[in-house]
Amino acid sequence: MPQPLLLVPTAVERGHIEPLVAAARGGAVKIELCGFGPIVAAARTAQLIAAERPPAIVLVGIAGRVTDRLAIGQAYTFERVACHGIGAGSGANFLPAGAMGFSQWPGDTCDPGTRIGDSLPAASGRLSAAATARAGLLLTACAAAAGDDDVRARLRLHPDAAAEDMEGFAVAAACRLAGVPLDIVRGISNTAGDRDTSRWQVAAACHAAAALAASLLRECP
Repeated sequence: MPQPLLLVPTAVERGHIEPLVAAARGGAVKIELCGFGPIVAAARTAQLIAAERPPAIVLVGIAGRVTDRLAIGQAYTFERVACHGIGAGSGANFLPAGAMGFSQWPGDTCDPGTRIGDSLPAASGRLSAAATARAGLLLTACAAAAGDDDVRARLRLHPDAAAEDMEGFAVAAACRLAGVPLDIVRGISNTAGDRDTSRWQVAAACHAAAALAASLLRECP
């Protein structure tokens, strides 16, 4: 029987997360890399869905918080994931695709529900165990914020964003097109815009994400 598929963006994250999830699951878990950044993550997720036919996918990794509503070293699931960077212009002049009147994908003729706009669901709706660790909007960007100015510019367009990553929207798009339920777990390793990695709590964030992912996998089919 096909197993739920756990996707991790990078080998560094996988090194922290895989042994902890495997131990919690008694080794019964399928873990694959989806790659770094939205382009490879979308393509790799589509490839894995075609090959593995998973009944559900959980994306797990680290992220930077954009507000202090989330705690560094803790992990969260997200209700929705939005895309930042697809559109026109840059900085204060950036317009997302939706504001220009475009959807990123208009939807399949036989299934208009596959339409992809500037945001997508990021929770399957079956994961009651994660209710106390659930955040609102995750923002996916092609490039991580380099400082406070980048964060402010992104919050201008996405004022309800709670954290920033680089793969969530891509994986969500591949899952939407394939009809595969998705949940996203991100451990908060740093504040978005802080590029001093000596202050990041990568291990703690990955450990928290692994624990939350293991609890979510127990509720997957």
